[in-house]
Amino acid sequence: MRNALAIARKEFRGYFTSPIAYATIGLFALIFGLMFVAFLRFFMEQSLRAGAGGQMGMGGPQTVNVNQMLIRPLLLQASVVVLFVLPLLSMRTFAEEKRSGTMELLLTSPLRDWEIILGKFFGAAGLYALMLAVTMLSVVWLFIYGNPEWRQVLAGYLGLLLLGSSFLSLGMFISNLTQNQIVACFITFAVLLLLLLLNWVAEFAGPTMREVLTTLSITEHFDDFAKGVIDTRHLVYYASFIFFGLFLTSRSLDADRWRG
Repeated sequence: MRNALAIARKEFRGYFTSPIAYATIGLFALIFGLMFVAFLRFFMEQSLRAGAGGQMGMGGPQTVNVNQMLIRPLLLQASVVVLFVLPLLSMRTFAEEKRSGTMELLLTSPLRDWEIILGKFFGAAGLYALMLAVTMLSVVWLFIYGNPEWRQVLAGYLGLLLLGSSFLSLGMFISNLTQNQIVACFITFAVLLLLLLLNWVAEFAGPTMREVLTTLSITEHFDDFAKGVIDTRHLVYYASFIFFGLFLTSRSLDADRWRG
């Protein structure tokens, strides 16, 4: 594990030697901030309408729920944005090593495959966690001027972390299939988009197939997190997805050793 953590630190610092980290964090923070402002404005409009309705005697005082009308839709939209942003992180994990010619040195080093894979995964996940931490600066304002449910916020961010980690594990496998980072990025995005569309396809399927597709949908499992519910089934699903992605990466890396 010590070697994996050393690789993770190297990978994490490596992101900041190029514009990737700054561009990714900045882009994600900008999009999240714009969505936050849009949902906050909508929430304030609904609050004013509810207050006006109460003053005019339309059924008595009315209240709007900040958790349901602002936090949940904000987190759901953020989960979609993650799909577009994370391929930018996973694309360089192995493709950059192959392009620069350092992959052979990595494979012939005394490091084990799982140490290399976990190190790169933790490095990318660490940068993703930093991205999420930056967006929490917007959410803090809700606690300063309002009274949102903090458990829902924490559950939502846990769901985003697990969702993004699942994306990264699959993106690492795809990155190891090519030495072109742009190709790795577009293939990862295409595969993740297909996983996102499983919910849409399920609407046109029969009852049995609909249940199967809904169970397999990676975004369907995030909905409960956005509601503030942490279900063991969803935790097991994301843990299994991450393990499967890292397992595929391990098999692909092992095949590179045999070919090399």
